[in-house]
Amino acid sequence: MSIFKIKQTSQTIKNVDKFFDIIDKGLLVFKEGMRNYLYANTTLFEENLSEMAKLESEANYLRREIVASVHTMSFMSQMRGDILKLLERMDNIVDLLNNSLSQLDIEIPHIPSELDADFIKLTELSTMAVESVIPAARAYFRNPDSIQEKINRVYFYEEETERQSKTLKRKVFHEMPQLKLSEKFHLRYFALHIETLSESAEKAADLLSIMALKRSF
Repeated sequence: MSIFKIKQTSQTIKNVDKFFDIIDKGLLVFKEGMRNYLYANTTLFEENLSEMAKLESEANYLRREIVASVHTMSFMSQMRGDILKLLERMDNIVDLLNNSLSQLDIEIPHIPSELDADFIKLTELSTMAVESVIPAARAYFRNPDSIQEKINRVYFYEEETERQSKTLKRKVFHEMPQLKLSEKFHLRYFALHIETLSESAEKAADLLSIMALKRSF
């Protein structure tokens, strides 16, 4: 049963939905940004950077609004701590998306074209883990009984992301002797950046699993 069935919570419901919509949009912008960086579409990449920064700012604002409203709802006192922790973990994902694109812009890593497909696949898998946790997070506020079936996909994509990251890093260190060791370290660093997204989704899924269990009692 939804925890938001009181009229006074209508704005909070809207803000929660907007918050998750922003994360969803951020994933699309991040994927576009990665592709534009790899294919040297500089103008489009700069647009992605600008849009991602705006989304991060909007997500931070909405989280603060939701947190403030949750603190005023006495009927949510038992769930408040978990809800605030969930919002923080989901907001951290937006921060990671923005930071990852920003680091590409700042450090300008040289990514050999033969690694383009590997980085794109890594990005797709890692963002799919986040895409899978968003419906589960939404479900907590409306239909918590459906959470468990939704988060199973998160764990699947997190494992696939980890596997792809290892494959990419092994390729860099074992099959590309033309690269300097410093370049290999740099590529590993950015692979880890992308992989961290799926790990953050997994942490949010772990929390949601516990939250759903608490609500079942």
